[in-house]
Amino acid sequence: MRRFTTAALAAGIMATLVPQLGAEEAPTPTASPSPTPAEAPPPRLSRRQLVDGLSDEDVARALETLRKSFLDPTVVDEASLRRAGLEGLLVRLAPGTALLDARSETGKPAEYPFLAEILDSHIGYVRPGSITPASLAQFDATLADFPTKGVNALILDLRGISSAPDFDNAAGFARRLSPKGKLLFTLQKPSAKQERMFTSDQVPAFSGLIVVISDNRTSAGAEALAATLRANVGALIVGSDTSGAAVEFEDVPLGNGAVLRVATSQVLLPGTGALFPAGVKPDIAVATDEDVLDQIFHQSSEKGVSQFVFETERKRLNEAALVANSNPELDGAQAAQKERTRAATLRDTALQRAVDLVTAIQFYSKKRPD
Repeated sequence: MRRFTTAALAAGIMATLVPQLGAEEAPTPTASPSPTPAEAPPPRLSRRQLVDGLSDEDVARALETLRKSFLDPTVVDEASLRRAGLEGLLVRLAPGTALLDARSETGKPAEYPFLAEILDSHIGYVRPGSITPASLAQFDATLADFPTKGVNALILDLRGISSAPDFDNAAGFARRLSPKGKLLFTLQKPSAKQERMFTSDQVPAFSGLIVVISDNRTSAGAEALAATLRANVGALIVGSDTSGAAVEFEDVPLGNGAVLRVATSQVLLPGTGALFPAGVKPDIAVATDEDVLDQIFHQSSEKGVSQFVFETERKRLNEAALVANSNPELDGAQAAQKERTRAATLRDTALQRAVDLVTAIQFYSKKRPD
């Protein structure tokens, strides 16, 4: 349980009064070269670290000093202190709490349609787009088609999935890939001392190599799915840390169109515990620019993802081309140059790393003696 009483209040007040009180951070000074060894200066503490290091008496004295001595007493009256305390709590408890504007759709996450594709003749790429009954039904159809396509590895792309938490459907995805009888995860509501346990009750529809791709927008059910697959089937995760919001929320309407969103239940993994607030860390960290990724997702919805991973093979000069008085090698080189120019900003590095990982693992698995 995190402590957030007076320290959080002080942090909120500091945030409210900046820049009047001065900037929070300053560049860390770099020691000048010296002919004799010198001790490195201690790292500069952040504002939160400084506040957390204060005793309760120090916090009380700081608040009293602000009330008595700050040049504009109207910003440190009792009402302002309460608002500053709420602001500090919202910052400290994120992503488990937020204050939303119910009148605005700004910030609503973009959703992309379900996408499935075969990469490199044997790797099934699936981007659910959302964790919903509809995407789960499409996932079933895709998995059923894998044997006829010779698919022996799955890349499950969970990037950008930050829709409302649906842990029932997240468990549904996990059941398609996890051994029967496994405990997937638990949804715990500490305030009511309640737990819901999600288990796998079916034979997995796919049992090959699995790689998951995540980013900082991978949240809620998608986040729980990524962690569950790593725990139960040894799936490797490529990408960025997930959001840390594998929780269920309660929304409380407030005045002026504001809505207070509060985490009330959290996902627990067997043996490792809660995903909130740290999230899931990837096995291989690969950062992808959010704007670039959105462009890739938009374009791949129509043309597929392979164009953002593989170079197009260049056509060669042949007899037919000579008869037609054309040069496919020259045309191919020009097309490849255009492709490289486009791909310089639209290259899916995380997906490329996932494909390379699958290739390397399967290559060394074949080389390994029985």
